[in-house]
Amino acid sequence: MDGLPVTIRTYDLGADKQINGAAPASTNPALSLRAIRLSLTEPQMFLIQLRAMLRASHFGTMRILIPMLMSAAEIDQTVHYIGVARQSLEDQGIPFDRGVKVGGMIEIPAAALAIDAFIRKLDFLSIGTNDLIQYTLAIDRTDDSVSHLYDPLHPAVLRLIANIIKNCNKVRRPIALCGEMAGDAQLTRMLLGFGLRQFSMHPARLLEVKQQVLKSSLRDIGPLAQKMLRVEEPDKLRGMLDRLNG
Repeated sequence: MDGLPVTIRTYDLGADKQINGAAPASTNPALSLRAIRLSLTEPQMFLIQLRAMLRASHFGTMRILIPMLMSAAEIDQTVHYIGVARQSLEDQGIPFDRGVKVGGMIEIPAAALAIDAFIRKLDFLSIGTNDLIQYTLAIDRTDDSVSHLYDPLHPAVLRLIANIIKNCNKVRRPIALCGEMAGDAQLTRMLLGFGLRQFSMHPARLLEVKQQVLKSSLRDIGPLAQKMLRVEEPDKLRGMLDRLNG
């Protein structure tokens, strides 16, 4: 990456991302042992990955991103294991970047509502919209019988996302957004109006989103985007979104 930062997520296994033997079968995989929960219950597997990531940091700017954090206690446990991995490398004389930044995914409503603790304990944050919407609306996005109810424009979803961005910007904590919302060019101006400046998406969506950014005036879109947060009716919200993109 020629000096540009590379962000690597720790194991985000579980639910729709499985490998043999990594997690037991569950009647509700989205709510079971997955992501950081799995890593913390398999410390030897976790430490092997953390050591590898830290070793890689010697060769370029690298950041560690922790998925599906729920509480400050999970952050503390994760930081403890990163410290153990660092100490083992130091004991062996293996070089690594001692200034590696550690960030967390905000994918669970509990994390979104306790955002101040995450801001204090982590170097950067990323909003995982796919899971955040799923958990906020109690909808399994892989279940065809309810997937039509999955709505990124639900007022509760918009308020959660806007509040996270607002609180991070207030203290200048880097905040990014990933998932399908980040690559949806129809939502780009609204997210810019909320104060978002970092988007993470599939490369195929980059040019379309970039065009929306280049054609946008923050002074013009900001007030309307903020008004959207006070609207309850879905049809009215979509009408305001059309005006924002007009």
